[in-house]
Amino acid sequence: MAVSPSVTIYPRIVLATCCLSLLLVMMDVTVVNVVLPSIRAEMHGSFSTLQWVVDAYTLMVASLMLLVGSLADRFGRRRMFLLGIGLFCGGSALCGLARSVDMLVMARAVQGIGGSMLNPVALSILTSVYVEPRARAQAIGTWGATSGVALALGPIVGGVLVHWVGWQAVFWVNVPIGLIAIALTLRFVPESLGGTKRGIDAPGQLLAIVALAMMTSGLIEAHNYGWASPTIFGFLGFGFLSIVAFVLVEQRAATPLIDLRFFRAWPFSGAIVIAVLAFAIFSAFLFLNTLYLQGVRGLPALQAGLCTLPFAFGSMLCAPLSGRLTGRYGARLPLVLSSAGFVLSAILLTRLDTTTPVGMLLLSYGLCGCGFGMCNAPITNSAISGMPRAQAGVAAAIASTSRQVGALLGIALGGALSAGSVRADGVQWSTFAQATHVVWWCMIAAALGIAVLGMVSTGIRARKSGQDVAALLDSR
Repeated sequence: MAVSPSVTIYPRIVLATCCLSLLLVMMDVTVVNVVLPSIRAEMHGSFSTLQWVVDAYTLMVASLMLLVGSLADRFGRRRMFLLGIGLFCGGSALCGLARSVDMLVMARAVQGIGGSMLNPVALSILTSVYVEPRARAQAIGTWGATSGVALALGPIVGGVLVHWVGWQAVFWVNVPIGLIAIALTLRFVPESLGGTKRGIDAPGQLLAIVALAMMTSGLIEAHNYGWASPTIFGFLGFGFLSIVAFVLVEQRAATPLIDLRFFRAWPFSGAIVIAVLAFAIFSAFLFLNTLYLQGVRGLPALQAGLCTLPFAFGSMLCAPLSGRLTGRYGARLPLVLSSAGFVLSAILLTRLDTTTPVGMLLLSYGLCGCGFGMCNAPITNSAISGMPRAQAGVAAAIASTSRQVGALLGIALGGALSAGSVRADGVQWSTFAQATHVVWWCMIAAALGIAVLGMVSTGIRARKSGQDVAALLDSR
């Protein structure tokens, strides 16, 4: 990879700048969920519009993340990073200015376009600046730990800003942070290009966006139109056809968006499905419990944010432990432990009602955080395990994209499954807790799926399939 010599390199400042971008994106995850009830109260948005406030952002990130990596390698990572921060901050400002739910959803989509350019490009920048393996590992570890800090800060920052200023402030706060990141990038981050410039798979990219948008629209709007509605049938049917077309196009593309040969490796395929399941659990859990705490229990935003801290702390404590276990024993043990955390959390939530003891809620949130913290390291490890070094980055990028797809589907499915409490005049909070029970049972099933896939995708036959795919990729 080529690094521009025009900028004096200060690795620690580059690391701090990349961490700022991660702080922006990850804090946004928990902040937005905390302010959803305030947005609903002020803008009188429906339940589905609350889902779109979250998923408009995630849809853009999930759809564009792979494309952004290719564009950054081709046109410059620093340039793409600056564009991403600018779009994210611009979208944040538009969110703060929004006077309708529709405008807010569109502004969130702009935020998502910017967000898709930040994390993958920041990681590429770090790998180009930190060339010594040990220093690179430490830098990436510090960068990754920032996500845990951001998850912990998000609910508190969101609660404080909503309580003292208003929900718009959670978006405005991104602007000064982003401006600092832009100034640091212009002064200290060197330009770099990828060693091999991949072609742009425009048909594949378009089909991926259409498929995700159609499937998400069908799931979110189902309770408004009815599952038997021609509109919902059209959304889901067109989404399915787009998926089929995507597979056919990728099989014939000279430089496919996703090399489908990767999926012949059981460890890789298992990691992708596990990522979707784990992040679907995470996003549905956070979305529904935030609404429960404020809508059903009547807690103000700050107290609701503080109640979610056990999740963040559980994730922060278990993430480094998962990395050590994965390095020493492989992916199987941390994936089984992740599954156990999710299952125990969901079992407690299947008894959720309007008077559930706070202690039981906090325990459930902490267990879910532990399950979430345990899963990330083995997902990445399994995705790149056995892959040729030249393909490891692409495999990791696909795994990152699958996380976003899981988060996207988690909000859509979580809302669809708990829609029994939604009426034309709004959410019926008296029945909301009971309506979420089906989601927690699905969470148990998904968590058990993580354990099964963790066992199957790490066995001898699975490793052999990975070696076969690596040999195939190396030979071409």
